[in-house]
Amino acid sequence: MNIIKRLIGLDGQEEKRSTPAGIRSVFRSIPELHTKRLLLRKISPCDYEDMYEYSCQELVTRYLLWYPHPSKEFTESYIERLQDEYREGSFFDWGIVLPDCNGREKLIGTCGFTELDPGNNRGEIGYVLNPRFWGQGLAAEAAGRVIRFGFEQLSLNRIDARYMIENEHSAYVMESCSMKFEGIRRQAMYVKGRYRDIGEYSILKSEFSTNI
Repeated sequence: MNIIKRLIGLDGQEEKRSTPAGIRSVFRSIPELHTKRLLLRKISPCDYEDMYEYSCQELVTRYLLWYPHPSKEFTESYIERLQDEYREGSFFDWGIVLPDCNGREKLIGTCGFTELDPGNNRGEIGYVLNPRFWGQGLAAEAAGRVIRFGFEQLSLNRIDARYMIENEHSAYVMESCSMKFEGIRRQAMYVKGRYRDIGEYSILKSEFSTNI
């Protein structure tokens, strides 16, 4: 198994999933999204140093499926691989960018859809953020914008999110996006040598407010 697949959590999974043409056409030219403080845009090769800054930390990946990136070169190769997936319309993540007063864009994380199920008009969101920017509501701000995109642009009916129950901060992000707790699936995933209990939140289109 390719080391990139193993480190980013694709080990044992299909390399590509079938994605309907309509969704591919949207994400081939992934649109920029804006919030009060953030820009969500395509992840670019020039972002590799910013991404490596957080993706190399065990603190960040502790509750994720993937392992810390071992080097800047690895991160650079990973982002190059993403460019192919963007071109195919098979990658659904935005880079979370924090502009500064000098006009520089700093990538501080990613947010997007980990799964899209158009047959049931359902999507699952995920996110990761540089620890330097934790505690400022930025993950919820980004996730809320992606939720809005899912309902308004992809016509989804339901958006859900999952987390390992030890990761209370992730659950707080979901609650901040007005998602509702649905329960815990006991030992539902085997991750990094352990069975993990997985909590789930969701929000329906009928519950969505543009104030999120």
